[in-house]
Amino acid sequence: MPDALTRTAVDCPPCTVAELMMAWGIGWAVSRGTPAPVGIPGGFRVDVGLPGHRVRHVLHTYDAESLGRLGRELTAPGTWIKASGDRAGLRAALPDVWTLDRAGHLMSAPLAPGAVEPPAPYAMRVVVEGGVVVATVLDGSRRRAASGRLGGAGEFGIVDQVETEPAHRRRGLGSVVVRALGDHAARRGMRTGALVATDDGRALYEALGWTVRSEVSGAYLREEPGPS
Repeated sequence: MPDALTRTAVDCPPCTVAELMMAWGIGWAVSRGTPAPVGIPGGFRVDVGLPGHRVRHVLHTYDAESLGRLGRELTAPGTWIKASGDRAGLRAALPDVWTLDRAGHLMSAPLAPGAVEPPAPYAMRVVVEGGVVVATVLDGSRRRAASGRLGGAGEFGIVDQVETEPAHRRRGLGSVVVRALGDHAARRGMRTGALVATDDGRALYEALGWTVRSEVSGAYLREEPGPS
């Protein structure tokens, strides 16, 4: 009987979890302006280069043994592991020195044209900055009320950093942003959207027709701040 931690590519039309994870990694790197992901057994590595988040290893295919071995080999503070699987399995496989992050949800949806206008007095602005699509909802004073980004990965459009300012929440602006990004991606030939949502964000995306494909769990080696 296979180990309960084994994660392989599971069919989830129109693509597999492994394909979605790889596309998400590429599009995330485009959105965040990091170097392109580098392939490793069962996934990829991204050199993020930020304090507390120097490098991340993302796994879509692994078992308890390989995950535990990777957790022992990686010792540099600021190193992250993200894996398609549940938090309990990640915790059981990794050494105690690793700190668990909150869980996320790998989601996908078909992309099709169909943007919507925000309610008055808001206005939508969509621009392309260095290959990244940035959708911003502006309030009546032309200040940012909500925004999101999209990085391309071939036929995949990766939605990233969808955020609404606290004073403008519960007005449907997050949905407007996601629809604007999907519309722009579809018009550029992308067919499938992918993202990793938080627990709070999951409900927004499900209401827009996105489907959860896998849980995504994370852990990191804490990096203490240097002297100021």
